[in-house]
Amino acid sequence: MASTSSGDWTAGYVADIGYTHGYYFELNPLRAALALNYAGLAAPRIETACELGFGQGVSINVHAAASQTGWHGTDFNPSQASNALDLGRASGADVHLTDEAFADFCNRPDLPDFDFISLHGIWSWISDDNRQIIADFVRRKLKVGGVLYVSYNTLPGWANGAPLRHLMAVHAQQMGSSGAGTSARVESALGFVDKVLASKPAFAAANPQAVERFNKLKTQNRNYLAHEYFNRDWHPMYFADMADWLAPSKMSFAASAHLIDAVDSIHVNAEQLKVIREAADPVFRETLRDFMVNQQFRRDYWVKGPRTLSAVDKTEALRTHRIVLTTRRDAIPMKVTGVLGEAELTASIYGPLLDLLADGKARSLGEIEQALAPKGITLGQIAQAALILTGTNHAAPAQEPAVTAKARKATQKLNAYLLDRSRGSGDVNVLASPVTGGGVHINRFQQLFLLAYTKGRKQPAEWVEFAWAVLNAQGQKLVKDGNTLESNEDNIAELQSFADYFNTNTLPVLKALDVI
Repeated sequence: MASTSSGDWTAGYVADIGYTHGYYFELNPLRAALALNYAGLAAPRIETACELGFGQGVSINVHAAASQTGWHGTDFNPSQASNALDLGRASGADVHLTDEAFADFCNRPDLPDFDFISLHGIWSWISDDNRQIIADFVRRKLKVGGVLYVSYNTLPGWANGAPLRHLMAVHAQQMGSSGAGTSARVESALGFVDKVLASKPAFAAANPQAVERFNKLKTQNRNYLAHEYFNRDWHPMYFADMADWLAPSKMSFAASAHLIDAVDSIHVNAEQLKVIREAADPVFRETLRDFMVNQQFRRDYWVKGPRTLSAVDKTEALRTHRIVLTTRRDAIPMKVTGVLGEAELTASIYGPLLDLLADGKARSLGEIEQALAPKGITLGQIAQAALILTGTNHAAPAQEPAVTAKARKATQKLNAYLLDRSRGSGDVNVLASPVTGGGVHINRFQQLFLLAYTKGRKQPAEWVEFAWAVLNAQGQKLVKDGNTLESNEDNIAELQSFADYFNTNTLPVLKALDVI
């Protein structure tokens, strides 16, 4: 955040309630390298990285612990920075965190130049002054050839949702009780908009999708809603406007971090694709694509000085990428969902590929190419499959074994801390993998099972006994089909079904990923 003359360190940003403890795969530099090479661009060796606005610090700490990359970052909220510092101390990884405002952090003389700068869920929620500070930071501190990851709310996808967001935010600011906290103002604003929509305004009739969006929004985590919709600054923008902001920093769009965006056939039809490809200007081409798919949130990689690979160099670069399954082979659906709906994965390609990777071992795309060549499967098909499986989080890029070995100590320490923390909270639903250099989603029940397993309890029934003792002592009960389970027997039975699934499907994957 930029400094303000009034001395308000929040600069209009929600600060009285914490942000969610989310983990974001897109911030993993390995994923960026795969996206760039698939797009035919050179990818830098990422040794120094930075995250601006790291929230609770889950992503930055997981990536620091699970790799040999040194990370720096800041988040202006001291409570969130404190949580992040605890995670960093637990792992002992090469991570340097502060609670400085962007204006202060970005002008520090002691920071290194970076190969990778990332900001997730920040750009749309800050002032133009802060956007200028960040753009200038990228200009000065991102190395030539370096990668910028940035996500932001996008037009035209937000065109019909913006008025309802404005109504909620203004109600919270003008009508909410001055003594009430943000949570109370959020609830009051939601109730008010509900009442407005019940009166059947002409806006609702003309924008039925906005009403659908609001009805989904009401079911979401209130902390998330507070940070997403109730800040003073909230500016969705067109891709072309984003390009204008980054032009002085010499940035060029490289690839979507939402990896399945690279597969046009599941998002746009042939006629739409023809119109998009007729646009000679790359910025206008992306703007057209956003219009075709009604894009409302972009996650993008940009490069300072992109270098196009020759066909030979692209092929060689793709062959070096390693991939590992993060979902049990028989639990991976043979379909993928895009803007156009569901599409079946080609069984003659994905069947042999998944069978090969089912043993949980990481393999390079070159090794996979050699193994599947007798079946007529090409490197191009393998690379696209790797992109789709990674983009749907059923697989992940994998590090070289030597890097995995070096990262293992820090991930073990971080995971031990997070597992112990799960006894009292379910806020962090991720553990670190030295194989992938990133995180693996795992819910609280699974963390309690894993904690019991690390304490020498090897049978699912023992995990259930341990988990239920923890939950029951805190007065917590499970919910099934929307109903709270009241008896001990019902809760234990439901936990047992979770534990059996965990034992068969999840635990083998966690072992293969060196999570434990």
